[in-house]
Amino acid sequence: MALDPQIAAVLEAAAKAGRPLLQTLSPDEARKMFRETRVPLQPPPPEMARVDDLVADAGHGKIPLRHFRPKGHPENELVPALLYFHGGGWVIGDLDTHDITCRQLAEASGCAVLSVNYRKAPEHRFPAAIDDAYAIATWLTANGGSLRIDGHRLAVGGDSAGGSLAAALALMARDALASGRNAPSFRLQLLIYPATDMTMAHDSLNRFADGYLLTRAAMAWFIDHYMGSADRRDPRASPLLASSLKDLPPAYVITAGFDPLRDEGFAYARKLAEAGNTVEYVEYGGMVHGFLGMGGVIATANRAVAAAGAALKQALSD
Repeated sequence: MALDPQIAAVLEAAAKAGRPLLQTLSPDEARKMFRETRVPLQPPPPEMARVDDLVADAGHGKIPLRHFRPKGHPENELVPALLYFHGGGWVIGDLDTHDITCRQLAEASGCAVLSVNYRKAPEHRFPAAIDDAYAIATWLTANGGSLRIDGHRLAVGGDSAGGSLAAALALMARDALASGRNAPSFRLQLLIYPATDMTMAHDSLNRFADGYLLTRAAMAWFIDHYMGSADRRDPRASPLLASSLKDLPPAYVITAGFDPLRDEGFAYARKLAEAGNTVEYVEYGGMVHGFLGMGGVIATANRAVAAAGAALKQALSD
């Protein structure tokens, strides 16, 4: 499939802007650039019934959260929820960079969204982010009622690095429940162009190494900052390499045709299906990594959010 013309225009504008390569920046500089470049591409923020910034005392300290409650529910109604982990290579991104995406998913699905500002590398290397993810998941099982969230109707999701965390969390929750420990039982895992293999062994990393926003060099920079000397085959970092993918929640997996991470996203969807799980796999052939957050200039982004929201709504219905 050819590159979408709207994506081609974004790539041309990015090339003309002459911004420094991400891998040449410090983490703080990269965070600033990500915030600045993301804003012009986003659509207007959908209005919510309420948006609350919270702090959960869970795991290794206080974890900031943002709770999005969509319109259409009485104040005291228990609503289903998506536990969401933002992208940014485990190094960049925050509650603000993904605020509009979370609002869109809440509006499209009719469910609440709880966005997690997990600890970032290199200040906090692996397994800090996934430890925070698991801590928040168990915190939610105990505290969801106070947020008017139905603990029996939960999904987990995220984009890119956040998709990796969501997939790993689904594995950890499965194992915890099997051993009788406290963990949520997710009805869906929403994996948006997820990173699933830290070994960087897939062909799309070379085929789309440069020129499509996310580059191979940037991905290596992210992984080096996050993993350090840790084992890159650890399934908490590389869920594709887990010994078993049996008995996992149904998955809705999105990839982009011109994405260095396309092949590992597809490989994870295939391996989930081969293990007997229900999987819906959607590849947006003309898109690049990160397209879902570009709904201000990319029409397909808004269609993709709407489709993901519909999948959430169906999975979390009574």
